[in-house]
Amino acid sequence: MDRLPRGRHGLSPEFVARNQRERLISALILTLAEVGYQKTTVSVIGRRAAVSKSDFYKHFDSKDECFFAAYDFAVERIRTTVVDACIAAESEEWPARVRAGVIALLSLLAAEPPLAAIVLAEGLRAGRGIYDRYQAAVESFVPLLRQGAPAAPGGGKVPAATDEAVVGGIASLLSRRVIADEAPNLVGLVPDVLEFALTPHLGTEGARRIISAG
Repeated sequence: MDRLPRGRHGLSPEFVARNQRERLISALILTLAEVGYQKTTVSVIGRRAAVSKSDFYKHFDSKDECFFAAYDFAVERIRTTVVDACIAAESEEWPARVRAGVIALLSLLAAEPPLAAIVLAEGLRAGRGIYDRYQAAVESFVPLLRQGAPAAPGGGKVPAATDEAVVGGIASLLSRRVIADEAPNLVGLVPDVLEFALTPHLGTEGARRIISAG
């Protein structure tokens, strides 16, 4: 996020406020990934964002409130990326749409480890308020997985609880890798994550055929 020019710049107060808020959120996400939650103080965030402490408190009442805003921003960024990928593949059959979503998810997290860290690592350590947000974020991906899905191999629709378990399992796997500082390598998990997502609907052999076909 670019800093504003020094001195008189003719920018509206609304633009300045929005720019400062976005810089503070970005600074928190980056600092959090480097030093962790305890060492990410209001002073450190402000210095990195080039926003004074007094201006910080015009946007947020506390570090926690800034953290919540940053967490929500990160979740929405991830969700928008996955949804956009699925929409771009909407003319394809269901497995191709799932593949597009999985690739978009893992590519974003691998390219931006600080984004992955706040959602999948630091967020889980920050108390109940964030954990509830985490659970809501995970559950929001279940309808994306189920949309247009075929019947189960034995006939009938795969239960929603099954897909909830699948999405939760994927989130848990990614969290463990991010906590182990392996976020840049997440794209290598595309075949495994894709097989996990496809198997309840296609069976093991069907899922593996799709993955092998590329």
